[in-house]
Amino acid sequence: MLSRFSDFRYKEVINVRTGSRLGYVCDAEFTSPEGRITALIVPGRPRILGMFGRDEDYVLPWESISRIGDDIILVESEHAVRREKRPKRQGFAGKNT
Repeated sequence: MLSRFSDFRYKEVINVRTGSRLGYVCDAEFTSPEGRITALIVPGRPRILGMFGRDEDYVLPWESISRIGDDIILVESEHAVRREKRPKRQGFAGKNT
């Protein structure tokens, strides 16, 4: 199966162990020289109608992914999924926005 990264954005990620829906892929981590994907990133759930930001992002190591289907990505191991805070974006002149 040949896929592009843009195809991952439309696939829902589901944790097989808990049966929970984690969301949709928004980004990926990869190694610089080889260009190999090391992890997929799913944004955290919004807090109170999205007005108070989001929870930490789910970072799914490539080894924890058990199956990639046409519209779903299944994640196998619960302990391998780590949560990270999203870095703040830099605005103009280096000020935080």
